[in-house]
This record gives sequence, C-alpha cells and structure tokens, in this order.
Amino acid sequence: MPKTRSGRNTWLPSRPSEQNVITSSKIDFSVFAYSFKGPDNGESKPSIKTDTSKVKNEATLPPSTPNRSGALNNAAEAKSKIKQEETNQNVMSTPKRSVSRKVSTKSKSNNKPKATTPKRKKTPSLTSSSSRKRQRIEPGSLTPPKNWEATYAIVEELRSDRTAPLDSDGGEALPETHLGKKVYRFQVLIALMLSSQTKDAVVGDAIRGLQKHGLTPENIHKTDPETLNRLIFKVGFRNNKTKFIKNTVEILVNEYDGDIPATADDMMRLPGIGPKMAYIIENVAWGISSGIGVDTHMHRIFNVLNWVKSKTPEQTREQLEGWLPKERWSEVNMLWVGFGQESQQQKEKILNKALACSKPIEALGLLKEVGVDLKKEGKKFGLEERIEGVYNM
Repeated sequence: MPKTRSGRNTWLPSRPSEQNVITSSKIDFSVFAYSFKGPDNGESKPSIKTDTSKVKNEATLPPSTPNRSGALNNAAEAKSKIKQEETNQNVMSTPKRSVSRKVSTKSKSNNKPKATTPKRKKTPSLTSSSSRKRQRIEPGSLTPPKNWEATYAIVEELRSDRTAPLDSDGGEALPETHLGKKVYRFQVLIALMLSSQTKDAVVGDAIRGLQKHGLTPENIHKTDPETLNRLIFKVGFRNNKTKFIKNTVEILVNEYDGDIPATADDMMRLPGIGPKMAYIIENVAWGISSGIGVDTHMHRIFNVLNWVKSKTPEQTREQLEGWLPKERWSEVNMLWVGFGQESQQQKEKILNKALACSKPIEALGLLKEVGVDLKKEGKKFGLEERIEGVYNM
C-alpha cells in the first residue's frame, strides 16, 4: 500500500480524474477507518478496521456513470483491496491453535517392519494361589486297584529269601546294635543320608569305613570336614553330603542330646533330609510308620502296574497311601525296592526264583510286565527250556 510523505498509510488514487469519477460514483470513503500509532514509539503496526457492509452495498457504479471503464476498474481495485484487508484482519484476529504432532509408529511403506514378538501382558489370575495347590490325598480315600493283593503276594514270596542288595547294605542292615539305641538310630540316619543317588554296595563300604573311624554323634562332630569327605569318597555328591552331615550333627548334639528327631516332620527340617528318607528313618529307627518312603524303583514299578498314575515319587507316595492298608506301610519299601533291584541287576536269580515259586506263570508274567525280556534273558542264562515248559504245562 502506498505511503504519504508523513509516513502514514493512506489510500490515494493514481490519477486526479479517477478521483473525481470515484467521488461522483457515491463511494463513501468514511467506511475506511484508520487507526495509527506513532512509527517511532516501538509499538505494533497500524491495524485497519473496515465496515464492509457499506462497501458491499454502495461500491457499485450505475450504468449511466460517465467514464465508466475507469470507474469500474477503480471500484474493482477497491473491492479487491477490501477483501484482502478483511482476510488479513481475520488472520490476525484468529488465535493460534497449539497443534500437537502425533508421532507415527508405523514404518514407511518402502521399509519393511522388523519382526518382533509381542510381549504378553501378565493378567491377574482369577483363582487364588491356595486353590491352585494340589490337594493332599487322605490315607484310605482311594479305591485299590484290581487284583493288587495277588500281585503283592507274589512279590512277598519272591522276596522271602532277603538276598537283594538292600538286604545287606541298606539302612536297616548296616547300623551297629551293640553301641546302644541312640548310636543305632544315628547310624540309620547317616546310612540313609549317604544312600541318595548311590548304590547300596557303595553305601555299605562307606558306612563300614565310618564305623571303623567311630560313627557316633560326638566323634563325627569332632571330625573335620576334610577327613569326613575322604571317608565317604566313593559316595555320590560327597561334597554336599559332607556339609549336610556336619550341619546335621551340629543340630543333633546341641538340640537333641546326640539323638535324632522322633518324627518324620522334625527329620525333614534337618539338612539334606527329604520325605523318602524321613519316613524310612522313622520306620527303621523308631518303629513308626506315619508315611511310605518311595524311591525310584517303586515309582517306576507302581506306574507300570497301574497302581498309581504319577509323575514324581512324592505323588506316588500320596497315591499309594490313599489305598494301601496301613499295616503294610512298614514293609512295602523293603519289599518292592528289593524286587526292583533284583529285576534290574540280578535277573538270573529272580528268574530262577520265579520258576521255582508256587505260581510261576504269574511270577514270569509280572517280571515281563516290569521290563524283563524273558526270551532274551532265558537264552542268556540257559533257562529257555524251563520257561517254555512252564507255559506248556
């Protein structure tokens, strides 16, 4: 927009003749209201207030106006400037909106997104932790399997000679009886602690070596860990067992006057003692059977016979206690562990006993069911004819 010499903004026509024409065309220039502030006072530029209603109504030229082309041009210019000023004013008066840019997480079309595995959100469970716990099977609450007594009787007959490794090197056979009941119970505890993941023959050698050294609570309490570790050198996991025995003896001397706890629950509080050991120790040392000690042989055989359906020896124990009469709890471990040892380690002997028992067909069938290959083992030990003769009777 042109300026005057004074520096103020104004609108002036370019030619005097056009000014006369516009004046005669009844354009009211009072619609342009100018407000000015001093140019040198550091304030903002002048704002223009326009009454556009008059311009729209009056800025039209009649067709009879002389010099019509010039007037029309100037009127068009005025109208366009008014629209421009109106637009500028609207822009200046419109408040700026704060635009928050949303950052897109989508990758561009020309870039392939990386394959990522979405993480699952942890959702709170609807069931409480107590309801997820496996309920304990109460003794006598389960239905016994069919014909279990007949099978049980066969094993009793096969184990009547007590010649399995367990019978000579187990926790019941090894302890010394002449040193008193307290020492006897202590040696039962130590024998069972050494038996974990170790063959009975190795346990027997270790216990006999400890007995020569002096297998009493007081003497083992005085024995340094290095000497004790050397005495049980062939036993599996001897380093851990050395620590367990030393810590256990410390507790027995200080809290039980050198004796062992009288219940399985208290024994399980000792280092390295689990349910299987605790129930066997309780049975052998104190003559009490509050539970059944189940080892890997029993766990395997009872699942094969469909007497239980379990994944761990502890589950086997609970299910077995659920139906087996309590008067048999004290003998079941010695009976079936010995049968398992013979059917795996002493196959010739167990085959001969099966052939000579009162029910050889049932005994051979039981051995076959628990994994003994009758044809292979019969041929190996020269028992083929006898086995075939039993089935041809």
